[in-house]
Amino acid sequence: MNTTEQQFYNGLDKKLWNAADRLRASMDAANYKHIVLGLIFLKYVSDAFDERQQELRARFKNDTDDYYLPREDFSSDEEYQQAILDELEQRDYYIEKNVFWVPMQARWDNLKQWAVLPTGADLPWNKPTPDENGKFQPEKMRSVSWLIDNALDAIESANAKLKGVLNRISSYQVGNDTLIGLINSFSDTSFHNPIYNGEQLNLRAKDILGHVYEYFLGEFALAEGKKGGQYFTPKSIVSLIVAMLEPFRGRIYDPAMGSGGFFVQSEKFIEEHGGKVGDVSVYGQEYNPTTWRLAAMNMAIRGIDFDFGKRNADSFLDDQHPDLRADYVMANPPFNIREWWSAKLENDPRWQYGTPPQGNANFGWMQHMLYHLAPTGSMALLLSNGSMSSSTNNEGDIRRALVDADLVECMVALPGQLFTNTQIPACIWLLTKNKQARGNKRTRTGEVLFIDARQLGYMKDRVLRDFTEADTQRVADTFHNWQKGIDYEDQPGFCYSATLADIQKHDYVLTPGRYVGATEAEDDGIPFATKMTELTAQLAEQFRQSAELEMQIKTNLKGLGYEW
Repeated sequence: MNTTEQQFYNGLDKKLWNAADRLRASMDAANYKHIVLGLIFLKYVSDAFDERQQELRARFKNDTDDYYLPREDFSSDEEYQQAILDELEQRDYYIEKNVFWVPMQARWDNLKQWAVLPTGADLPWNKPTPDENGKFQPEKMRSVSWLIDNALDAIESANAKLKGVLNRISSYQVGNDTLIGLINSFSDTSFHNPIYNGEQLNLRAKDILGHVYEYFLGEFALAEGKKGGQYFTPKSIVSLIVAMLEPFRGRIYDPAMGSGGFFVQSEKFIEEHGGKVGDVSVYGQEYNPTTWRLAAMNMAIRGIDFDFGKRNADSFLDDQHPDLRADYVMANPPFNIREWWSAKLENDPRWQYGTPPQGNANFGWMQHMLYHLAPTGSMALLLSNGSMSSSTNNEGDIRRALVDADLVECMVALPGQLFTNTQIPACIWLLTKNKQARGNKRTRTGEVLFIDARQLGYMKDRVLRDFTEADTQRVADTFHNWQKGIDYEDQPGFCYSATLADIQKHDYVLTPGRYVGATEAEDDGIPFATKMTELTAQLAEQFRQSAELEMQIKTNLKGLGYEW
């Protein structure tokens, strides 16, 4: 995006986040996020619906359009205008453009208006069904949380794709003032044809709200700390993996998808490189029910067609895509999970390269992903650094089997402090089932690329490191050039192309630092002997100054009556 668009997004992010955060009061971020993200979703579907309505209204009045409604067919202007209003309520017009149908009670302008109605005021749509005693509950009907949940109910009922996806907010017991404040915050922003500093921006409402959704996910993950990392993978890592795999077309699968970050970044990558989002299909699975809903909402906001299974489920024990063979598999599963094993997993066909240890799921995730990888597919997996060298509980034997099967294509060591939820050092495993020449890639049989990226990135604040675009590009370009055999050469301290024999010499340890070596010192033209003489003289002078300072301190202490 250009500078103006970036400035617009930065200002919008801070404005909306600060407004939402001020209203949070003492509520835990883990609960508050469902309220805020649910409202963002309501805002999105309503905006998309309004956008389609405006387009239809113009087409109904355009005499060159197939949708044209001739004025002369009606006896009066009132009848003509009513006919247009009736036509605008035909849901087929919206479904044909993959726009969610939004019932009257879920449209944002109505929600905003009704939220501030006084108790006892009639709502301009059918009242809800009475309770089991045949009575209505006016106080419940007038609560803003009830209005929002009623809107979510209506949207789910009208759109089968969203059934069971939207999280209700009444259970969080948020006051009316807080909810009205959030509604006003999101209302006080133009997501259609935005103008920034007098310049019309070429940004779609879908893109803006998708960006806001992703930004809020990241901020809530930061606020929740370790818990937040369960659903949010830092964008820099997701971007790096997507840039390395280049998922232009085919099936993309993530068995530990969290809020769906890999799918979002894949869509952005495809669009930025001139591809078609419709050329890929996404499949995911997630154990946590609320996170599963966050991911589905994330896809719906962006108009990405998805298959996340019939329900949230454990990828090991309740595989929602048993027959899937994906072209790209990407995942950031929880590191070093201990409580994952079940007796049902004994002799599982997924354990082709050895049964994973019952006390660590790392190689269980890896082999689950390999099982779902197509014969010509590629995959990337984030794991803790221990996976590259551990020899306990069969892990070393599994790693040896993977290398001997020539599945490992590239290993990337990452810098620390990239994650919001853990300080455990991490790495990326890139594997493929086919290293033969294909497309613009050369044959890489028997070769593995090692990249040590631990020195890349910058500290974005006191605790978190991030990659620059140049960092991401450097790693991705190195990998692609190596695959193509063009403009690649080993760089001491950064990358090294190893053979299987090299790896065998290191006893199948895959830590990049063992292979890339140390960075070469720059040659400044000064002979070593001369440089050592100068450095020794400099050190001697520093020792002399240190001794003088020590004597001065002792003298001062003695003057104060203290003997050293």
